[in-house]
Amino acid sequence: MPFHFENKPSLIAYVTCGDPGLATTREVILAAIDAGASVIELGVPFSDPLADGPVIQRASGRALKHGTSLQHVLTLAAEIREHSQSVGLVIFSYLNPILRMGLTKFCQVARLAGIDGTLITDLPVEESAEYLREARKNDLATIFLAAPTSTDQRLKLIAQVSTGFIYAISRTGVTGARQQMTGDAQSLVKRIRRFTKLPVAVGFGISTPAQFAAVGKFAEGAVVGSAIVQLIEQNPGREAATVAEFVRQLFAVRC
Repeated sequence: MPFHFENKPSLIAYVTCGDPGLATTREVILAAIDAGASVIELGVPFSDPLADGPVIQRASGRALKHGTSLQHVLTLAAEIREHSQSVGLVIFSYLNPILRMGLTKFCQVARLAGIDGTLITDLPVEESAEYLREARKNDLATIFLAAPTSTDQRLKLIAQVSTGFIYAISRTGVTGARQQMTGDAQSLVKRIRRFTKLPVAVGFGISTPAQFAAVGKFAEGAVVGSAIVQLIEQNPGREAATVAEFVRQLFAVRC
């Protein structure tokens, strides 16, 4: 199992690679790992990120202006892997950049770079047969999104093809920090557990230590993305130190 969820919850930290530059992304990721992140989601910038709110949309735009590509992200992953053998590394991407590289090549290069798993946000589980075949050949965990609106039939299918962990979307809509967590997250996790023993990570909207601790009562992992990306945007020159402090604060509260 490439993902270790010892803490409850374990932190899955998302970053948009290449924002504000690849060297800074590398510093931020290493700082987050040192501060306690268990898994890093390496966000591949994309021109039309439909599931993302304004914070990550802006970050994607900045990264693309610098020319950040999927190949750059895979090279960065290999550098992170040299520094940390134990952290889980996930490529978090829309399907288009992967198809442009070629599904077979992507899975091979990702594995060589030390990637543990992949999450393709806009690839429906019903259309994932070729991806699953190539990912399994290269020992990559296949992670899918489960939403509060997913039917039991769909959750069962997601559970059957997922490896590593399942990413439960806490609410419908786009990514972004929220003041409150909805009750949808807890009931969704309960439904998912009827179909799988895999760890479940909850994401979309977690931005405070209290929310992070609350998720730990019913899920193994908590995904924090927009809050981290926003800190990077707001603290030029101090990105890594600010993110490290934020990660430490998340672990300081235990409900």
